[in-house]
Amino acid sequence: MVFNRKEKIIAIIPARGGSKRIPRKNIKDFCGRPIMSYSIEAAKNSGLFDEIMVSTDDEEIAAVAKRYGASVPFLRSAAGSSDYATTAQVVLEVVEAYKKAGEEFTYICCIYPTAPFITAGKINTAFQMLDETKMDALIPVIPFSYPPLRGLVVEKGTLCMKWPENETARSQDLETLYHDCGQFYFVRSDALLQEQTLFCRKTVPMYLSELEVQDIDNETDWKLAELKYQLLKEKHDDK
Repeated sequence: MVFNRKEKIIAIIPARGGSKRIPRKNIKDFCGRPIMSYSIEAAKNSGLFDEIMVSTDDEEIAAVAKRYGASVPFLRSAAGSSDYATTAQVVLEVVEAYKKAGEEFTYICCIYPTAPFITAGKINTAFQMLDETKMDALIPVIPFSYPPLRGLVVEKGTLCMKWPENETARSQDLETLYHDCGQFYFVRSDALLQEQTLFCRKTVPMYLSELEVQDIDNETDWKLAELKYQLLKEKHDDK
C-alpha cells in the first residue's frame, strides 16, 4: 500500500530493560529470533514511517534494535524507565526529544516490542482508517472472551456476582465489552500533546481476532503466543 502524503510519521517502540515477570522479555527468543524484531520488521515493511526508533534504557536492547534496522538516537531517562512510567509518558518524552532536535511528526505509531502478531498490513490499514475517519487515535481491540458483566467477586469468603442483575441474563443479550490488544497505538501528535494520553477522546477501534492477540505476562503466555504465531504462519503459507 502506497500513501501520497506530506505528513511525517514516526514509529516508537518502547522497550526498557527492567522487565520483571519475564527477564529480558523484550529481546527474548520468539520462534527463532528476538521478539522485538517482529515489531521492527513490520514497521519497516509497511513503508509508512519516516523514522523507526526504539526507546530504551538498556545497551543490549539498543544493540538488538540497531541490528534489525531501528534507530536509537538516545537512551531513555531514569524517570521514563521506572516501573510506574506510562506508555504515554515514554512516547511524550521521545516526541519532546525529537522536537528539541528540530524534528516534528504529524502522526505517531507506538508499537510494543512484544507484539509478534503485528504486520505491515495491519499498520497500513490502521493508518488508512485513522486518516479516513478523521479521528485523533486508533487502538486495536478484541471482545472479552467471557462477558465481564457476569463477573464474580469474593466478599468475606463468599462468592458473589458483581452485578447480580445479570445472573439470569443470556450472554448474547449483554453489552459487548472490549479490551486493548496491547499491540500498537496510532495517534495524531497534536491530540497526544493536548490530551497527554494515547487513548484520546476521539479514538476509533480496529477489531482483531482472538488468534491474532495474546497477552504475554508469563512463560505460559509466551508458549501460547508461539503456538498461535506458528498456526497463523501455517495458515498464511497454505494460501
